[in-house]
Amino acid sequence: MFQSSCIVVFLILTSFFPFGFGNFLNLTLPGQHPDPEAVALEVNRKVNASLSIFQSRRKMLSYTSSDQSSCQTGNPIDDCWRCDRSWQLNRQRLADCAIGFGQYALGGKGGRYYVVTSSSDPDPVNPPPGTLRYGVIQEEPLWIVFSANMEIKLSEELIFNSHKTLDGRGVNVHITGGGCITLQYISNVIIHNIHVHHCYQSGDTNVRSSPSHFGYRGKSDGDGISIFGSRDIWIDHCSLSNCKDGLIDVVMGSTGITISNNHFSHHNEVMLLGHSDDYLPDSGMQVTISFNHFGKKLIQRMPRCRRGYIHVVNNDFTRWEMYAIGGSGNPTINSQGNRYIAPFDPFAKEVTKRVDTEEGKWRNWNWRSEGDVMANGAYFVASGDEVEVKYEKAYSVEPKSADFIDQITLNAGVLIHRGSNSGKWTAATNNDTESAGDDGGGEDLVAISGDSDDDYGGDEASRSSTIYPNFSLLFNFLMALLALL
Repeated sequence: MFQSSCIVVFLILTSFFPFGFGNFLNLTLPGQHPDPEAVALEVNRKVNASLSIFQSRRKMLSYTSSDQSSCQTGNPIDDCWRCDRSWQLNRQRLADCAIGFGQYALGGKGGRYYVVTSSSDPDPVNPPPGTLRYGVIQEEPLWIVFSANMEIKLSEELIFNSHKTLDGRGVNVHITGGGCITLQYISNVIIHNIHVHHCYQSGDTNVRSSPSHFGYRGKSDGDGISIFGSRDIWIDHCSLSNCKDGLIDVVMGSTGITISNNHFSHHNEVMLLGHSDDYLPDSGMQVTISFNHFGKKLIQRMPRCRRGYIHVVNNDFTRWEMYAIGGSGNPTINSQGNRYIAPFDPFAKEVTKRVDTEEGKWRNWNWRSEGDVMANGAYFVASGDEVEVKYEKAYSVEPKSADFIDQITLNAGVLIHRGSNSGKWTAATNNDTESAGDDGGGEDLVAISGDSDDDYGGDEASRSSTIYPNFSLLFNFLMALLALL
C-alpha cells in the first residue's frame, strides 16, 4: 500500500512539474531569484552610486553656496523619487524605486487611483465604498491614496487582494485594531508611508477577501503585517510598534520581499521570517532588510530567521535587549554595512543568536558580517564552510562603511509634509499640473517617527482568502500528503 501510494504521489507531482521532479525537490518558489548573491551585489552597487552622488554634490555646494541642502541623501530608494519636486503628479513612479528581492513588486502600478475618504470600518463582509477595506479587496490594480489625515481602527483583519499600493505620502495615516494587515496567497503589494501599531488578535468571524468571496477566519495572531504564502511585496517608510504578536511576519513560502526605510520601536518579537524549522518551502524565502531604524524598547527578532536567504544591509540597530539577529533551521544571513550598537547589559552584547541549536549543527550555517560597525562591545559570530568562496561574487563590490548610516537612515519611518498640504492627494495635483504648482517636492517630506516614547495613545487589547497562483494550495496539499505517507 505504501509503495503504491508513493507512485500515485510521484505521478501527481510529475504531472504538475513539467520541468522535472528534481526541480520540485529543490523547492523553488514562484518569484524566487536564482542568484541571491547577485541581488545583494546590485543593492550594494545602488547604495554606492547614491552615496557617490551625495558626496559629490555636498562637496560642490560647499564651494558654491552656503546652502548645502539637497534632495540627494545617499539612499537609493529615496533618491529615486524624492528629487522630483512634483512627485505628487506622478505617484506611481514609486513602483520603479524598490531594490533587493522585492524590486519586482508593482503594487497597483498602471491601475486607477482609489481615494480613501472614510476612516471607518463598519462591516468586514460588506465594506462600503470610500473605506480602505473596500479598496484593498478589489480584483483590479489600484493605487490607494487618502483624502486626509486619519486613524483607521480595524474591526477585523484587513485582507488584501493582489496588485495594490497603499500610498500614505502627504498625509498622516494610522492603522490599528483587529488583525491588522494580512497579505495571504497574493502578489504585488506596496505598503508605503503608513503607521501600523496597537494591533491585537481578532477573528472567529467572516471577513471578505474579494468582491466575490468572503469566508470564516479563525483567530489571528495580532501581527502588524502578516505575509503568508505571498511574493513580490515591498514595505517602505512605515512606522511599526506595539502589536500583540510580530510587527512583520513573513511565512509559509513567501519570497521576493523588501522591508526598507521603516522605523521599529516598542516591541518584543519584532520580525519573524519563516514558518518553522521543518517547513521546507521556506528554504526559497528571500528577503532584503535595508535602511531601517531599529529604535527604542525592542527586545529581539530583528529578524529571527528560519531557512531562506536574508540580506540585512545598511540598517541602524540602536537598541536590543536580548539579541538583534537570530535564527534556526540553517538560514543564510548576509549582514553588510550595518551599525550594531549593543546595550549596556554585559550579557547581551552578541548581535547573533542561534536559537535552540548546538554549535555542532550551526557552525556550517552561512552567517556573514561584512563592513558592519560594532559599537559598545557588540560582536557578530560568523559561521559557514568556505564562506569566502561562496560569497566572493557578492562582495566584489564592498558595502559602504556603516559610517554613512546616519545619512542613509536619516528619514526612516513615516514621512510627513512640513509645509503646505500640497503633498496631500487631490484631484488637481494628479490631473492638473498648472494648478499644482512647484511646491511640495519630496525633499519637503520629513521623518516624524523618531525615538520618542509616544505610543500613540492607543489601547493595547488583550483563513480562506484570495489566491495568486493555484500552485500555492496545490503545493501545501502535496506537502501534507507526503507527510502522511
